[in-house]
Amino acid sequence: MSSTRLPRDLHPVAWWVWALGLAVAASLTTNPVALLLLVAVATVVVVARRSDQPWADSFRLYVWLGVAIVTIRVVFRVVFGAGDVGTVLVPLPSVPLPHWVAGITLLGPVTRESLLAGLYDGLRLATIVVCVGAANSLANPKRLLRSVPSALYEIGTALVVAVTVLPQLADSVRRVRAAQRLRAGETGRVGRLRRFLVPVLEDALERSLSLAAGMDARGYGRATGLSRGTRRVTGGLMLAGLLGICVGTYAVLDQTAPRWLALPMLVVGLLAAVAGLLSAGRRVERSRYRPDPWRWPEAAACAGGVAVAALGWWTGSHDVLVAYPDVSSVPRLGAASLVGAALALAGALCSPPAAAPYAARAETPADLTVGVGA
Repeated sequence: MSSTRLPRDLHPVAWWVWALGLAVAASLTTNPVALLLLVAVATVVVVARRSDQPWADSFRLYVWLGVAIVTIRVVFRVVFGAGDVGTVLVPLPSVPLPHWVAGITLLGPVTRESLLAGLYDGLRLATIVVCVGAANSLANPKRLLRSVPSALYEIGTALVVAVTVLPQLADSVRRVRAAQRLRAGETGRVGRLRRFLVPVLEDALERSLSLAAGMDARGYGRATGLSRGTRRVTGGLMLAGLLGICVGTYAVLDQTAPRWLALPMLVVGLLAAVAGLLSAGRRVERSRYRPDPWRWPEAAACAGGVAVAALGWWTGSHDVLVAYPDVSSVPRLGAASLVGAALALAGALCSPPAAAPYAARAETPADLTVGVGA
């Protein structure tokens, strides 16, 4: 067996690049068939390549969150008035509102077109959430922090809490559920929910904070012996970069702004930000124990994510009717969407199987017999 196919954890940055490529493709379309195809790709890869670690169980939480997003989006279409244009399904009466909330109506006729529009919008957001959940389930969040730039180590404790809360939540759900099976308690739905929800949230947050406190106690991301001039130069570069990026982004979006404030200012801001990050990272000393390798499976996963994002952008620019189908017609799937999904799936499945966590081998009766005889 090749060394690249031996069970190991893929580089976490590769998983995030792959998942963000799927999320970018999902943000560029409202085609429900293409969105469901992206969800299917993410689900297949998670099932095939996730490990037995606690954070791997968090994917189902993202899936349920996506279902809730779609449901809420459709309900909002019904509650806040969907309009009477189209095929009326439920002729609900409209609730009159004061003049200072003009443009907003409550209830009203529920049409098929309005429900489909809400379904398409909610499904797009839900697909983005599922793609991010796939990255969080496949990538080790603690190993991901080892790959961040050195300049970001000073906010490492905040990143730990933000990144590990949901994976810790999945592990807390499993442990609290197992503990409650061993003891009796309230049988009502409200009582069971309170007994389950409060310990889960408290345990997940406490474990994330404990990890952050341990990192802070070990001096994670701290640097000493810095001169005042070095701090001023680094801070000035970061502020200049932030200002340039903000002005350049606004000028790019606003066609009436002078063109020298658009791309030139955006490039200058990016260069200043990169210089600030390099200056801040130079003063952080760190060592790595067993650094994560970057081999061809990582490159294949990244290429699959970039390919699906590029094909999604091409579809949104050149085949608008496929990317944004009319709610009055049956959506169809373009060849670019199929090719992008196939490349994303193939690139992710090129990764080796996940490494199983270490577990002590259980003693068998034969082992015990040999031990006694010895």
